[in-house]
Amino acid sequence: MKKFVVVLAAGNGKRMKSHLYKVLHEVCGKAMVAYVVDAANGTQPTKIVTVVGAGAEQVEQTLAEKSDFVVQHQQQGTGDAVLAAKPLLAKEVGVTLVTTGDTPLFTSATFNALFSHHLTAGNAATVLTAKPANPFGYGRIIRDEQGHVLRIVEQKDGTPAELAVNEINTGVFCFDNQKLFAALAQVTNHNAQGEYYLTDVLEILRQQGEPVGAYAMSDFSESLGVNDRVALAAATKLMQRRINEAHMRDGVTLIDPERTYIDCDVKIGNDTVIEPGVVIKGDTTIGQGCQITTGSRIVASHLGNHVTVTASTLEHAKMADQTDIGPNSHLRPGAVICYGAHVGNFVEVKNAEIGENTKLGHLTYVGDATLGKDINVGCGTIFSNFDGVKKFHTTVGDHSFVGAGATLIAPLQIADHAFIAADSTITKDVSRYDMAIARGRQVNKPDYWHRLPLADSEEWK
Repeated sequence: MKKFVVVLAAGNGKRMKSHLYKVLHEVCGKAMVAYVVDAANGTQPTKIVTVVGAGAEQVEQTLAEKSDFVVQHQQQGTGDAVLAAKPLLAKEVGVTLVTTGDTPLFTSATFNALFSHHLTAGNAATVLTAKPANPFGYGRIIRDEQGHVLRIVEQKDGTPAELAVNEINTGVFCFDNQKLFAALAQVTNHNAQGEYYLTDVLEILRQQGEPVGAYAMSDFSESLGVNDRVALAAATKLMQRRINEAHMRDGVTLIDPERTYIDCDVKIGNDTVIEPGVVIKGDTTIGQGCQITTGSRIVASHLGNHVTVTASTLEHAKMADQTDIGPNSHLRPGAVICYGAHVGNFVEVKNAEIGENTKLGHLTYVGDATLGKDINVGCGTIFSNFDGVKKFHTTVGDHSFVGAGATLIAPLQIADHAFIAADSTITKDVSRYDMAIARGRQVNKPDYWHRLPLADSEEWK
């Protein structure tokens, strides 16, 4: 039996009050609609069709080759949205699952269970239902005395008796595909909203004598739809809990998971310990046995095994095994820290490679540079890489020593086993074994104090 999925993602999302199309708002590092399509892909469907409207181009770019697309030109309700998929699906024989692009918490397991129940029951339509503590705002499931689904009543259209029902429509359905599109042709917009409701298809099929059923999901939280920033925060909290629990079950220690923020695509090795207040985003991988302390932010970076990050920021950077950084340091894009290297406090590295066992103790800027192995870089060193127009590169050879307070003005080649005297401004290349000294000689002015206007006042004696 062929399976199809229709994802409704054409709504404007006015309540988000955002320039960003609603379904593109991210939850733990991924657009909401991408979660939905990925969950749908887990059912191994023959085809996924995403219905887009405003912002269609951005949605298509986000989903890339994961889906086909159709456009709902006017927002006239969920029934009209599904009807937009008619050119791609109406002639197909099989089962179609319909879901919405603003429900990022649904899982492939839930979608598969709905498909399975629908096929086993032999229904023409099956609605995924749940029983929340507060059903306000949701469409209610109205059943007959035998428990069969009669219809779904929207909040604005329900009578007091109907609104007292606490079983709700999650917005996910399974249909016999050809019966779905035949029934959609009969849906009208005679309701309070003046829209074409997909839910009316259930009553149309029932009146035709077709079996209409329901499948109750156990975890209502999966069905959370996001219509505003409050719901977005709630969905993010639930997704974060799901992500963090998965890492902990895989052997990662999160000291306080409620205050640890990890994106969905992050990979972390076992025996890594992460303290509260850490943010890990994007395509980040962290190896085994690492220590990430409070106040660290790691974005799209790759850390090897036994790496320590102390209250520091990493962006598109790499740290090899047995390295450490911080506190209060910053690896910017293109920073590569090789095996055993040490990056101390208040150090910034950008587009530079720091060789094996090289040490950047503190208060140092390294930009557009290649440093070899076993180098010591003294406090307050600046790799001056920008002349106001272009960036230039500095290379420092193995086993060199850079004294405190040095300024290395690129372009520059410093050979291995070279020495840079403290407080020097280096503008010329330095050869192997040489020491470069570039600073004025010290001059002491005798009795200079007594030249000052206040020197003889009682206050300054």
